[in-house]
Amino acid sequence: MSTKEKISEELLLEEEALEVNEIVLFNDDVNTFDHVIETLMSVCDHTPEQAEQCSLIVHHNGKCTVKTGIYKELEPRCSKLLEAGLSAEIV
Repeated sequence: MSTKEKISEELLLEEEALEVNEIVLFNDDVNTFDHVIETLMSVCDHTPEQAEQCSLIVHHNGKCTVKTGIYKELEPRCSKLLEAGLSAEIV
């Protein structure tokens, strides 16, 4: 096995070891579409189109994954969503 292959294999193993989590946004009867869209754009760095699509998915399906990543990067974003009055959790 060459050094390059060994390094590539080690990187793949490290990537698998990092557990990927998701922020799931839940539907509510309180927040407006505009508020949800603006919050997703500012907190989750969504484009206007992404934020609108997520808000529609949440409205119709009751929930939607709005961001994926490692827990320590998602936690402050989820906290900001909650502070904005949205219902979200990290799974």
